[in-house]
Amino acid sequence: MYSSETNGRTKGHLNASDLAPRFGSTKLAAAAIHVALTLAVFSALLLIAARSAQAQTETVLYRFHKDGLDGKEPQSRLTSDGKGNLYGTTTYGGAFGYGTVFELSPNGGYGHRLWKETVLYSFTGGADGWWPFYSPVVFDSLGNLYGTTNEGGAFGQGTVFELSPVGTSWTETVVHSFSSATDSFYPDNGLIIDPAGNLYGTTNFGGADFDGGTVFELSPSGGGWTWQVIYSFDHADHGGIMAGLTMDAAGNIFGVGNMSVFELSPDGNGGWNPSVIYTFKVFRYPGNYQFPEFTPALDNAGNLYVPIAFATNGGNKDCCGVIYKLSPGVNGTWTAKTIYYFKGFNGGGDGSGLTAGVVVDGAGNIYGTTLGGGAYREGTVFELVPRAVGYKEKILYSFHGEYGSSPYGSLILDSAGNLYGTTALGGNGTGAVFKLTP
Repeated sequence: MYSSETNGRTKGHLNASDLAPRFGSTKLAAAAIHVALTLAVFSALLLIAARSAQAQTETVLYRFHKDGLDGKEPQSRLTSDGKGNLYGTTTYGGAFGYGTVFELSPNGGYGHRLWKETVLYSFTGGADGWWPFYSPVVFDSLGNLYGTTNEGGAFGQGTVFELSPVGTSWTETVVHSFSSATDSFYPDNGLIIDPAGNLYGTTNFGGADFDGGTVFELSPSGGGWTWQVIYSFDHADHGGIMAGLTMDAAGNIFGVGNMSVFELSPDGNGGWNPSVIYTFKVFRYPGNYQFPEFTPALDNAGNLYVPIAFATNGGNKDCCGVIYKLSPGVNGTWTAKTIYYFKGFNGGGDGSGLTAGVVVDGAGNIYGTTLGGGAYREGTVFELVPRAVGYKEKILYSFHGEYGSSPYGSLILDSAGNLYGTTALGGNGTGAVFKLTP
């Protein structure tokens, strides 16, 4: 209900998918086939072939209103239903100020306003949850949406929620309320879903170690849900899980902990085999900190891309973020390579402050956002183009003012090469949804 125009901090938590099948059961084998088919469709929608460098046009699809009743400060990526509609969450705003789930539909506005925004649900700040921070929503096969809230629920420590379409409205159900250290609590990121309808996610705290965090599974069962922690992390080694998860065609799950990249592989008996496939370096500089809080991305060859944010007290190359590429080898080994360091303010405005994951197209080009930097120091959309040796970085767009500012969420990519995302600020001051057209 707001605009479509073309142009040529938020609270807390600013801390700055294919391998050989390993399924050993009929259920998991069927799941593998379904996952492969699902990812094939997803790839067809989101991945594109190589294209030559050309200027990008940014279109503001929607600006959230100043009063925030339609949502305020989106910080997560968008989700497409495959029919041209986009879905997302806002951290704040809505009827009660505790965040929303919204839908954007093309050609539903009037005049020059070509996109219509509908608030599907406003969180009340109570048992239904509140503050869906970095949580996108995911669809199941029946058209239900699932996501997480960082706080609220029956115990005030976060929820997994379901939104079900009922006629022209949506009904919210709390699938799980996080309750304790053992159960785990405070999910910062969103969910993934497998073809059997099982949901997987992470929590920042709880599990075997209070500060370690967990990976959890919710399985539909008899009209309800069965909850289990499938892995608990040791905070001293690899815990503090803020990033989301990625699943490959074989049903292996990948994620990023405080000090490591991990893999959970189905053991064929309904359980999971955990392994650490990469441990981050220890910085030599006093006062440096790393924030691996972004969902990793897989390309068609099974390589894993992991963005890391940095904070530093000095002027060194680790100031503004780095992207790692992990490549699978023999016998479960992985080789890690640093493919790009962001130079930020000290290096000429290539972007500063990674705050989201990346997306990779069929040609191996990598797209992402930075919170700051760029021509106006209000954030960028960047592309990393593979070369014979290394990658070349290009700024596709520098955000500023009414055209959006401070993009926290990851991008999505359609079959025509268009990029879609959100900014937490800019627009009317409460955030925007944008499209970049090649």
